[in-house]
Amino acid sequence: MTNIGTIDRVARLALGLVLLGLSFLTNVMINALGGLWWLAAVAGVVMVGTAAIKFCPLYRVFGLRTCPMP
Repeated sequence: MTNIGTIDRVARLALGLVLLGLSFLTNVMINALGGLWWLAAVAGVVMVGTAAIKFCPLYRVFGLRTCPMP
């Protein structure tokens, strides 16, 4: 069941890609996050994944939805 709307999906995808890029650059170049680059990578993967499948488990738990009813 879909519970993520188009605007939410685009925002998740953009933020996820930014987090993945940040984690890659931080890990490779300067390690500015003090070894926590993997946290940004995990968050980025989750954001991109939820955007791809149009479903957020936390939305389900809290009864939220950002897409119109079918």
